[in-house]
Amino acid sequence: MDALSSDQARLAGEQRKLRLQVLGLNTVEAEATFDRVARLAAGFTQSPLAMVNFINDERQMFRGMYVPTASPDDQVNPDGGGIPFDLSNLTREAPGDYGFCPHVVAQGSQLALDDVFDYPRFKGNPLVNDLGVRSYLGTPLRDNTGMALGTVCVADFKPRAWDRTLRQGMQELSETLLSDFKLRDSLLAQQQELFAVFDGAPFPIMLTEGPDHLLRYANGKQGAAFGMVPQFSPGRLVLPGLESMGVFNAMDDAFHTGQPITLSRASVATYDNPSPQDFAFLCTPVRTSPGAPISGVLTVAMNSNGQPYPGSERQAFAANVQERFERLGAGGLPGGMPGRRMDGGGYPH
Repeated sequence: MDALSSDQARLAGEQRKLRLQVLGLNTVEAEATFDRVARLAAGFTQSPLAMVNFINDERQMFRGMYVPTASPDDQVNPDGGGIPFDLSNLTREAPGDYGFCPHVVAQGSQLALDDVFDYPRFKGNPLVNDLGVRSYLGTPLRDNTGMALGTVCVADFKPRAWDRTLRQGMQELSETLLSDFKLRDSLLAQQQELFAVFDGAPFPIMLTEGPDHLLRYANGKQGAAFGMVPQFSPGRLVLPGLESMGVFNAMDDAFHTGQPITLSRASVATYDNPSPQDFAFLCTPVRTSPGAPISGVLTVAMNSNGQPYPGSERQAFAANVQERFERLGAGGLPGGMPGRRMDGGGYPH
């Protein structure tokens, strides 16, 4: 396959990023499902290093990883044997052009390198010098729409032959993740029904994802009061008024503690009412299933001018929101939060 032009590669990367954002996969956080697949890949191929790697237009994200831990008895052997480097602190991200996985995604087919030194194109790759990798087998990781989102790959510190059985097994292993992508899309459709309730709420509501509070959803009241901003944009940057009031600090606390946080009586002039109004902001952490990590924060702004919002009502609302999201994710989605089209909401799609 001919190499993609720079413009084609950039467009493909942007499309992957958008798809990963919608699926809740555009981050480096580890996920049990992908770590398990990496372990299976390492065991099946008897490889010391394995990853489930997602690639956007800027970076690679190893949400699944199997890495050996070096012991004092491991001897550095440039010809193979032992672990050349201590990989226990290997990070879960890399630049977009690092290693061999970007080549797999670009060409859309499996790449088997029995000995990297036999290929001048790959011999000088930083992965060889940084980690001592000498052989590599990478398989495109496609979602249920057919888009290549990344790779399932294994690597070794010595030359080796990747026979047909291993190559076929890696292909089948990557296909086991199709059910995960289908589940995420199914939950996305169900979430739209839940958001329809929020669309009709008489107060501003927004849903953000991750510690950077990327904006996933807003109802019409949120856009009218605090500004219409692009979906997936970082909240602190695009909503400076809420940032200056300390709303995002309260959202930080909710995300990291897992407890609902209330910011009471913050005075602000909104776009639809230039006179300062007092708001109470309720920030509720959201999980997609009871055992999953916090995936985002739902923030509700209640106008408190003559409209008290007692603590008991805040607690009941927070509990109801948490229950709805956990019930929605009870089908097994381990983490991440599908987005939605913003038809009629505060953010354009």
